[in-house]
Amino acid sequence: MPSNARAAPEATVIADPLVNNLWVILAALFVFTMTIAVGLLEIGELGEGFDFSLLKTMLMTGAALVVMAAVGFNTAFAPTWYGVIGNPFYGPGFFLGGFSGGSADPVRALWWSVNPPYATDGLTVSTYFLFETAFAAVTLALVGVILLKKVKLSAFAPYSIVYFVLIWNLPVAWIWNPTGWLAKLGMVDFAGGLVVHGAAGAAGLGILWQVWREERARGHTTSPQVPIRVSPGWLTWAILLLWVGWFGFNPGSVLAFNDEALVVVITTFLAAATAMLSFLAAAYYATGSSPSLINATNGILMGLIVITPLAGFVSPGSAILLGALAGPLFLAGETLFARWKWYADPVGLLPGHLLGGLFGVGMIAFFAQGDFAAGSGATMLPNGLLFGGGWSAVHQLGLEGLGIVAVMVTVFVLSFATMWLIAQAMGGITRADAEQS
Repeated sequence: MPSNARAAPEATVIADPLVNNLWVILAALFVFTMTIAVGLLEIGELGEGFDFSLLKTMLMTGAALVVMAAVGFNTAFAPTWYGVIGNPFYGPGFFLGGFSGGSADPVRALWWSVNPPYATDGLTVSTYFLFETAFAAVTLALVGVILLKKVKLSAFAPYSIVYFVLIWNLPVAWIWNPTGWLAKLGMVDFAGGLVVHGAAGAAGLGILWQVWREERARGHTTSPQVPIRVSPGWLTWAILLLWVGWFGFNPGSVLAFNDEALVVVITTFLAAATAMLSFLAAAYYATGSSPSLINATNGILMGLIVITPLAGFVSPGSAILLGALAGPLFLAGETLFARWKWYADPVGLLPGHLLGGLFGVGMIAFFAQGDFAAGSGATMLPNGLLFGGGWSAVHQLGLEGLGIVAVMVTVFVLSFATMWLIAQAMGGITRADAEQS
Protein backbone atom coordinates (compact mmCIF):
# COMPACT_ATOMS: atom_id res chain seq x y z
CA MET A 1 0.00 0.00 0.00
CA PRO A 2 1.79 3.13 -1.17
CA SER A 3 -0.28 5.59 0.83
CA ASN A 4 2.70 6.09 3.12
CA ALA A 5 4.65 7.75 0.33
CA ARG A 6 1.97 10.03 -1.03
CA ALA A 7 2.67 13.70 -1.20
CA ALA A 8 -0.18 16.17 -1.41
CA PRO A 9 -1.28 16.07 -5.05
CA GLU A 10 -1.64 19.24 -7.06
CA ALA A 11 -5.20 18.30 -7.99
CA THR A 12 -7.69 17.38 -5.33
CA VAL A 13 -10.35 15.99 -7.68
CA ILE A 14 -11.08 12.34 -6.95
CA ALA A 15 -11.19 10.38 -10.18
CA ASP A 16 -13.89 7.69 -10.33
CA PRO A 17 -14.29 7.08 -6.58
CA LEU A 18 -16.94 4.41 -7.17
CA VAL A 19 -14.62 2.49 -9.51
CA ASN A 20 -11.74 2.83 -7.05
CA ASN A 21 -13.83 1.50 -4.19
CA LEU A 22 -15.05 -1.44 -6.25
CA TRP A 23 -11.49 -2.21 -7.36
CA VAL A 24 -10.09 -2.15 -3.82
CA ILE A 25 -12.95 -4.25 -2.42
CA LEU A 26 -12.35 -6.88 -5.10
CA ALA A 27 -8.62 -6.75 -4.33
CA ALA A 28 -9.42 -7.26 -0.63
CA LEU A 29 -11.38 -10.40 -1.48
CA PHE A 30 -8.41 -11.75 -3.41
CA VAL A 31 -6.15 -11.08 -0.43
CA PHE A 32 -8.58 -12.77 1.96
CA THR A 33 -8.31 -15.97 -0.10
CA MET A 34 -4.55 -15.94 0.53
CA THR A 35 -4.95 -16.54 4.27
CA ILE A 36 -6.75 -19.84 3.72
CA ALA A 37 -4.37 -20.64 0.85
CA VAL A 38 -1.47 -20.50 3.32
CA GLY A 39 -3.20 -23.35 5.17
CA LEU A 40 -3.48 -25.27 1.91
CA LEU A 41 0.23 -24.62 1.30
CA GLU A 42 1.09 -26.24 4.63
CA ILE A 43 -1.03 -29.28 3.74
CA GLY A 44 0.57 -29.41 0.30
CA GLU A 45 4.09 -29.41 1.73
CA LEU A 46 3.60 -31.38 4.95
CA GLY A 47 0.84 -33.88 4.17
CA GLU A 48 -2.92 -34.19 4.32
CA GLY A 49 -2.87 -35.00 8.03
CA PHE A 50 -2.37 -31.31 8.79
CA ASP A 51 -5.99 -30.28 8.48
CA PHE A 52 -5.31 -28.22 11.64
CA SER A 53 -3.74 -25.73 9.19
CA LEU A 54 -7.14 -24.95 7.69
CA LEU A 55 -8.79 -24.43 11.07
CA LYS A 56 -5.92 -22.22 12.13
CA THR A 57 -6.16 -19.94 9.10
CA MET A 58 -9.94 -19.69 9.38
CA LEU A 59 -9.61 -18.63 13.01
CA MET A 60 -6.97 -16.07 12.04
CA THR A 61 -9.33 -14.56 9.48
CA GLY A 62 -12.13 -14.25 12.00
CA ALA A 63 -9.86 -12.80 14.68
CA ALA A 64 -8.46 -10.26 12.23
CA LEU A 65 -11.90 -8.96 11.28
CA VAL A 66 -13.14 -8.63 14.85
CA VAL A 67 -10.00 -7.23 16.49
CA MET A 68 -9.21 -4.85 13.64
CA ALA A 69 -12.79 -3.57 13.70
CA ALA A 70 -12.65 -3.16 17.47
CA VAL A 71 -9.47 -1.11 17.64
CA GLY A 72 -6.67 -2.42 15.42
CA PHE A 73 -7.66 -0.47 12.32
CA ASN A 74 -7.28 2.78 14.21
CA THR A 75 -4.01 1.92 15.97
CA ALA A 76 -2.54 1.28 12.53
CA PHE A 77 -4.23 3.79 10.23
CA ALA A 78 -5.65 6.67 12.26
CA PRO A 79 -3.55 9.85 12.60
CA THR A 80 -0.68 8.85 14.84
CA TRP A 81 0.39 9.98 18.27
CA TYR A 82 3.91 11.36 17.74
CA GLY A 83 4.37 9.22 14.62
CA VAL A 84 4.32 6.01 16.67
CA ILE A 85 0.80 4.56 16.93
CA GLY A 86 -2.61 5.51 15.58
CA ASN A 87 -5.17 7.25 17.78
CA PRO A 88 -7.70 4.56 18.79
CA PHE A 89 -10.40 7.20 19.40
CA TYR A 90 -10.15 8.81 15.96
CA GLY A 91 -13.06 9.00 13.50
CA PRO A 92 -15.58 6.21 13.88
CA GLY A 93 -13.63 4.95 16.90
CA PHE A 94 -14.13 1.51 18.38
CA PHE A 95 -15.93 -1.16 16.32
CA LEU A 96 -16.08 1.18 13.31
CA GLY A 97 -18.65 3.42 14.93
CA GLY A 98 -20.69 0.74 16.65
CA PHE A 99 -24.41 1.15 16.02
CA SER A 100 -24.40 4.57 14.36
CA GLY A 101 -25.94 4.83 10.90
CA GLY A 102 -27.93 6.99 8.55
CA SER A 103 -26.45 9.85 6.57
CA ALA A 104 -23.70 10.24 9.18
CA ASP A 105 -22.71 6.56 9.03
CA PRO A 106 -18.94 6.60 9.67
CA VAL A 107 -18.41 3.36 7.74
CA ARG A 108 -19.48 5.13 4.53
CA ALA A 109 -17.42 8.24 5.21
CA LEU A 110 -14.15 8.86 3.39
CA TRP A 111 -11.00 7.74 5.19
CA TRP A 112 -8.58 10.60 5.78
CA SER A 113 -5.26 9.12 4.53
CA VAL A 114 -6.51 8.01 1.09
CA ASN A 115 -8.26 11.26 0.27
CA PRO A 116 -7.14 14.91 -0.13
CA PRO A 117 -4.72 16.28 0.85
CA TYR A 118 -2.82 12.99 1.08
CA ALA A 119 -4.30 11.18 -1.95
CA THR A 120 -7.16 11.26 -4.43
CA ASP A 121 -8.45 7.71 -4.22
CA GLY A 122 -11.88 8.47 -2.71
CA LEU A 123 -11.92 5.31 -0.58
CA THR A 124 -14.47 4.94 2.19
CA VAL A 125 -13.76 3.70 5.71
CA SER A 126 -15.40 0.34 4.95
CA THR A 127 -13.39 -0.21 1.76
CA TYR A 128 -10.07 0.69 3.30
CA PHE A 129 -10.83 -1.30 6.46
CA LEU A 130 -11.63 -4.46 4.50
CA PHE A 131 -8.49 -4.15 2.38
CA GLU A 132 -6.11 -3.53 5.27
CA THR A 133 -7.70 -6.19 7.45
CA ALA A 134 -7.09 -8.73 4.71
CA PHE A 135 -3.41 -7.79 4.86
CA ALA A 136 -3.35 -8.15 8.63
CA ALA A 137 -4.92 -11.62 8.41
CA VAL A 138 -2.54 -12.99 5.79
CA THR A 139 0.48 -11.60 7.65
CA LEU A 140 -0.45 -13.55 10.78
CA ALA A 141 -1.01 -16.62 8.60
CA LEU A 142 2.61 -16.29 7.47
CA VAL A 143 3.75 -16.08 11.09
CA GLY A 144 1.63 -19.13 11.86
CA VAL A 145 3.46 -21.50 9.50
CA ILE A 146 5.93 -22.22 12.32
CA LEU A 147 3.20 -23.39 14.73
CA LEU A 148 2.68 -26.94 13.46
CA LYS A 149 3.37 -29.60 16.09
CA LYS A 150 4.86 -26.83 18.21
CA VAL A 151 2.53 -24.19 19.67
CA LYS A 152 -0.78 -24.70 21.44
CA LEU A 153 -3.72 -23.09 19.70
CA SER A 154 -4.84 -21.90 23.12
CA ALA A 155 -1.58 -19.94 23.39
CA PHE A 156 -1.78 -18.53 19.88
CA ALA A 157 -5.30 -17.15 20.39
CA PRO A 158 -4.30 -14.43 22.89
CA TYR A 159 -1.16 -13.79 20.86
CA SER A 160 -3.32 -12.98 17.84
CA ILE A 161 -5.17 -10.29 19.78
CA VAL A 162 -1.93 -8.56 20.73
CA TYR A 163 -0.75 -9.04 17.16
CA PHE A 164 -3.73 -7.22 15.60
CA VAL A 165 -3.60 -4.39 18.13
CA LEU A 166 0.13 -3.76 18.45
CA ILE A 167 2.66 -6.11 16.84
CA TRP A 168 1.44 -5.76 13.24
CA ASN A 169 0.12 -2.27 13.76
CA LEU A 170 3.29 -0.46 14.84
CA PRO A 171 5.23 -1.06 11.57
CA VAL A 172 2.06 -0.16 9.65
CA ALA A 173 1.65 3.08 11.59
CA TRP A 174 5.30 3.94 11.00
CA ILE A 175 5.47 3.20 7.25
CA TRP A 176 2.01 3.02 5.63
CA ASN A 177 0.46 5.79 7.69
CA PRO A 178 1.38 9.21 6.22
CA THR A 179 1.89 10.60 9.74
CA GLY A 180 4.22 7.76 10.80
CA TRP A 181 7.78 8.68 11.69
CA LEU A 182 9.39 6.53 8.99
CA ALA A 183 6.90 7.71 6.35
CA LYS A 184 7.73 11.32 7.19
CA LEU A 185 11.42 10.57 6.72
CA GLY A 186 10.64 9.20 3.25
CA MET A 187 10.83 5.45 3.69
CA VAL A 188 8.57 3.45 1.34
CA ASP A 189 7.38 -0.16 1.15
CA PHE A 190 4.86 -0.59 -1.63
CA ALA A 191 2.83 -3.63 -0.58
CA GLY A 192 4.70 -5.03 2.38
CA GLY A 193 8.19 -6.41 1.84
CA LEU A 194 8.94 -5.27 5.38
CA VAL A 195 5.51 -4.56 6.87
CA VAL A 196 4.20 -7.99 5.82
CA HIS A 197 6.98 -10.42 4.92
CA GLY A 198 9.97 -9.15 6.88
CA ALA A 199 7.90 -8.39 9.96
CA ALA A 200 6.23 -11.82 9.75
CA GLY A 201 9.70 -13.35 9.82
CA ALA A 202 10.68 -11.27 12.84
CA ALA A 203 7.47 -12.21 14.67
CA GLY A 204 8.02 -15.86 13.83
CA LEU A 205 11.57 -15.70 15.17
CA GLY A 206 10.24 -14.27 18.42
CA ILE A 207 7.86 -17.22 18.80
CA LEU A 208 10.53 -19.71 17.76
CA TRP A 209 12.89 -18.39 20.43
CA GLN A 210 10.31 -19.05 23.17
CA VAL A 211 9.60 -22.48 21.66
CA TRP A 212 13.32 -23.30 21.74
CA ARG A 213 13.64 -22.17 25.35
CA GLU A 214 10.89 -24.62 26.31
CA GLU A 215 12.25 -27.44 24.15
CA ARG A 216 15.72 -26.96 25.58
CA ALA A 217 14.27 -27.06 29.11
CA ARG A 218 12.80 -30.48 28.24
CA GLY A 219 16.25 -31.74 27.29
CA HIS A 220 16.32 -31.25 23.51
CA THR A 221 19.66 -30.41 21.92
CA THR A 222 18.02 -29.69 18.56
CA SER A 223 14.47 -28.68 17.75
CA PRO A 224 12.32 -31.59 16.47
CA GLN A 225 11.73 -31.10 12.76
CA VAL A 226 8.49 -31.49 10.83
CA PRO A 227 9.16 -33.66 7.75
CA ILE A 228 8.19 -32.64 4.23
CA ARG A 229 5.52 -34.89 2.69
CA VAL A 230 4.35 -33.31 -0.56
CA SER A 231 0.70 -33.67 -1.54
CA PRO A 232 0.83 -32.62 -5.22
CA GLY A 233 -2.83 -31.71 -5.65
CA TRP A 234 -3.05 -29.55 -2.53
CA LEU A 235 0.28 -27.89 -3.26
CA THR A 236 -0.80 -27.00 -6.79
CA TRP A 237 -4.10 -25.54 -5.57
CA ALA A 238 -2.27 -23.59 -2.89
CA ILE A 239 0.23 -21.92 -5.19
CA LEU A 240 -2.51 -21.20 -7.74
CA LEU A 241 -4.65 -19.45 -5.11
CA LEU A 242 -1.66 -17.56 -3.72
CA TRP A 243 -0.50 -16.41 -7.16
CA VAL A 244 -4.01 -15.27 -8.10
CA GLY A 245 -4.45 -13.76 -4.63
CA TRP A 246 -1.37 -11.64 -5.21
CA PHE A 247 -3.41 -9.97 -7.95
CA GLY A 248 -5.19 -8.23 -5.09
CA PHE A 249 -2.13 -7.96 -2.88
CA ASN A 250 0.08 -5.91 -5.23
CA PRO A 251 -2.15 -4.30 -7.90
CA GLY A 252 -4.77 -3.52 -5.25
CA SER A 253 -2.13 -1.63 -3.28
CA VAL A 254 -2.19 1.15 -5.87
CA LEU A 255 -5.53 1.88 -4.15
CA ALA A 256 -6.99 3.15 -7.42
CA PHE A 257 -7.95 1.60 -10.75
CA ASN A 258 -5.53 3.36 -13.07
CA ASP A 259 -2.78 2.64 -15.58
CA GLU A 260 -0.24 1.96 -12.82
CA ALA A 261 -2.43 -0.78 -11.35
CA LEU A 262 -2.22 -2.58 -14.69
CA VAL A 263 1.57 -2.15 -14.73
CA VAL A 264 1.73 -3.70 -11.25
CA VAL A 265 -0.18 -6.73 -12.52
CA ILE A 266 2.55 -7.24 -15.11
CA THR A 267 5.50 -6.66 -12.75
CA THR A 268 4.03 -9.06 -10.19
CA PHE A 269 3.38 -11.89 -12.62
CA LEU A 270 6.66 -11.49 -14.50
CA ALA A 271 8.71 -11.57 -11.30
CA ALA A 272 6.94 -14.74 -10.12
CA ALA A 273 7.40 -16.57 -13.42
CA THR A 274 11.04 -15.54 -13.78
CA ALA A 275 11.84 -16.53 -10.19
CA MET A 276 10.36 -19.99 -10.74
CA LEU A 277 12.58 -20.54 -13.76
CA SER A 278 15.67 -19.10 -12.06
CA PHE A 279 15.16 -21.24 -8.97
CA LEU A 280 14.76 -24.42 -11.00
CA ALA A 281 17.90 -23.53 -12.96
CA ALA A 282 19.87 -22.69 -9.80
CA ALA A 283 18.78 -25.90 -8.09
CA TYR A 284 19.81 -27.95 -11.12
CA TYR A 285 23.18 -26.19 -11.32
CA ALA A 286 23.86 -26.56 -7.58
CA THR A 287 22.59 -30.09 -6.97
CA GLY A 288 21.75 -31.61 -10.33
CA SER A 289 18.14 -32.04 -9.20
CA SER A 290 15.41 -32.34 -11.79
CA PRO A 291 12.53 -29.84 -11.72
CA SER A 292 10.13 -30.62 -8.89
CA LEU A 293 6.74 -29.33 -7.82
CA ILE A 294 7.97 -28.02 -4.48
CA ASN A 295 10.90 -26.20 -6.11
CA ALA A 296 8.62 -24.61 -8.69
CA THR A 297 6.27 -23.55 -5.89
CA ASN A 298 9.05 -22.03 -3.81
CA GLY A 299 10.39 -20.19 -6.85
CA ILE A 300 7.01 -18.63 -7.59
CA LEU A 301 6.56 -17.62 -3.96
CA MET A 302 10.01 -16.08 -3.73
CA GLY A 303 9.41 -14.01 -6.85
CA LEU A 304 6.11 -12.75 -5.46
CA ILE A 305 7.73 -11.89 -2.13
CA VAL A 306 10.70 -10.04 -3.62
CA ILE A 307 8.59 -7.94 -6.00
CA THR A 308 6.03 -6.99 -3.33
CA PRO A 309 7.83 -3.91 -1.90
CA LEU A 310 8.81 -2.74 -5.40
CA ALA A 311 5.88 -3.64 -7.64
CA GLY A 312 4.51 -0.10 -7.91
CA PHE A 313 7.91 1.54 -8.32
CA VAL A 314 9.60 -0.48 -11.09
CA SER A 315 9.30 -1.39 -14.76
CA PRO A 316 8.42 -4.81 -16.21
CA GLY A 317 12.06 -5.16 -17.28
CA SER A 318 13.24 -4.61 -13.72
CA ALA A 319 10.68 -7.16 -12.51
CA ILE A 320 12.30 -9.78 -14.73
CA LEU A 321 15.75 -8.95 -13.35
CA LEU A 322 14.46 -9.11 -9.78
CA GLY A 323 12.81 -12.45 -10.47
CA ALA A 324 16.08 -13.76 -11.87
CA LEU A 325 17.78 -12.81 -8.59
CA ALA A 326 15.00 -14.16 -6.40
CA GLY A 327 15.37 -17.84 -7.35
CA PRO A 328 19.06 -18.24 -6.44
CA LEU A 329 18.44 -16.08 -3.35
CA PHE A 330 15.91 -18.58 -2.00
CA LEU A 331 18.29 -21.48 -2.65
CA ALA A 332 21.08 -19.66 -0.80
CA GLY A 333 18.75 -18.73 2.05
CA GLU A 334 17.47 -22.28 2.35
CA THR A 335 21.04 -23.53 2.65
CA LEU A 336 21.96 -20.85 5.18
CA PHE A 337 18.98 -21.23 7.50
CA ALA A 338 19.21 -25.04 7.38
CA ARG A 339 22.49 -24.82 9.31
CA TRP A 340 20.72 -23.83 12.53
CA LYS A 341 18.94 -26.67 14.29
CA TRP A 342 17.39 -24.77 17.21
CA TYR A 343 14.12 -24.16 15.35
CA ALA A 344 11.79 -25.84 12.88
CA ASP A 345 10.67 -23.88 9.81
CA PRO A 346 9.07 -26.48 7.53
CA VAL A 347 7.33 -24.09 5.11
CA GLY A 348 10.22 -21.64 4.73
CA LEU A 349 9.17 -18.52 6.63
CA LEU A 350 12.79 -17.45 7.11
CA PRO A 351 14.48 -18.15 3.73
CA GLY A 352 11.34 -17.04 1.89
CA HIS A 353 9.39 -14.28 3.57
CA LEU A 354 12.07 -12.90 5.90
CA LEU A 355 15.01 -12.94 3.49
CA GLY A 356 12.98 -12.21 0.36
CA GLY A 357 11.03 -9.37 1.94
CA LEU A 358 14.11 -7.61 3.29
CA PHE A 359 15.98 -8.09 0.01
CA GLY A 360 13.10 -6.57 -1.92
CA VAL A 361 12.95 -3.53 0.36
CA GLY A 362 16.67 -2.97 -0.11
CA MET A 363 16.30 -3.17 -3.88
CA ILE A 364 13.97 -0.14 -3.92
CA ALA A 365 17.03 2.10 -3.81
CA PHE A 366 18.46 0.33 -6.87
CA PHE A 367 15.50 -0.31 -9.19
CA ALA A 368 12.94 2.44 -8.51
CA GLN A 369 11.93 4.70 -11.42
CA GLY A 370 10.07 7.93 -10.88
CA ASP A 371 7.68 7.45 -13.80
CA PHE A 372 6.29 4.27 -12.26
CA ALA A 373 6.46 5.41 -8.63
CA ALA A 374 4.45 8.55 -9.39
CA GLY A 375 1.58 6.47 -10.72
CA SER A 376 1.47 4.66 -7.38
CA GLY A 377 1.45 7.92 -5.42
CA ALA A 378 5.14 7.85 -4.39
CA THR A 379 5.87 11.15 -6.08
CA MET A 380 8.89 11.94 -3.92
CA LEU A 381 10.70 8.63 -4.41
CA PRO A 382 13.98 9.17 -6.31
CA ASN A 383 15.23 7.02 -9.14
CA GLY A 384 17.29 4.05 -8.01
CA LEU A 385 21.05 3.76 -8.34
CA LEU A 386 20.67 1.74 -11.54
CA PHE A 387 18.65 4.56 -13.10
CA GLY A 388 20.79 7.58 -12.25
CA GLY A 389 19.50 8.27 -8.75
CA GLY A 390 22.95 9.13 -7.38
CA TRP A 391 23.16 10.38 -3.82
CA SER A 392 19.39 10.60 -3.53
CA ALA A 393 19.24 6.85 -4.09
CA VAL A 394 22.01 6.30 -1.53
CA HIS A 395 19.99 8.35 0.95
CA GLN A 396 16.92 6.24 0.15
CA LEU A 397 18.94 3.09 0.78
CA GLY A 398 19.83 4.45 4.21
CA LEU A 399 16.17 5.15 4.97
CA GLU A 400 15.15 1.65 3.93
CA GLY A 401 17.92 0.21 6.09
CA LEU A 402 16.81 2.30 9.07
CA GLY A 403 13.28 1.03 8.65
CA ILE A 404 14.43 -2.57 8.44
CA VAL A 405 16.41 -2.32 11.68
CA ALA A 406 13.66 -0.49 13.57
CA VAL A 407 10.88 -2.86 12.48
CA MET A 408 12.83 -6.10 12.87
CA VAL A 409 14.04 -5.30 16.38
CA THR A 410 10.67 -3.98 17.56
CA VAL A 411 8.59 -6.84 16.16
CA PHE A 412 10.98 -9.53 17.41
CA VAL A 413 11.02 -8.10 20.93
CA LEU A 414 7.24 -7.61 21.07
CA SER A 415 6.56 -11.08 19.65
CA PHE A 416 8.90 -12.82 22.05
CA ALA A 417 7.70 -10.79 25.05
CA THR A 418 4.07 -11.57 24.23
CA MET A 419 4.69 -15.30 23.96
CA TRP A 420 6.86 -15.26 27.09
CA LEU A 421 4.06 -13.65 29.08
CA ILE A 422 1.53 -16.12 27.71
CA ALA A 423 3.90 -18.96 28.63
CA GLN A 424 4.11 -17.67 32.21
CA ALA A 425 0.33 -17.59 32.45
CA MET A 426 -0.25 -21.00 30.81
CA GLY A 427 2.79 -22.93 31.97
CA GLY A 428 4.29 -22.98 28.51
CA ILE A 429 3.18 -22.47 24.91
CA THR A 430 4.44 -25.70 23.37
CA ARG A 431 3.16 -29.25 23.35
CA ALA A 432 5.47 -31.89 24.75
CA ASP A 433 4.09 -34.46 22.29
CA ALA A 434 3.76 -34.39 18.52
CA GLU A 435 -0.04 -34.06 18.48
CA GLN A 436 -1.82 -30.96 17.28
CA SER A 437 -3.57 -28.78 19.86
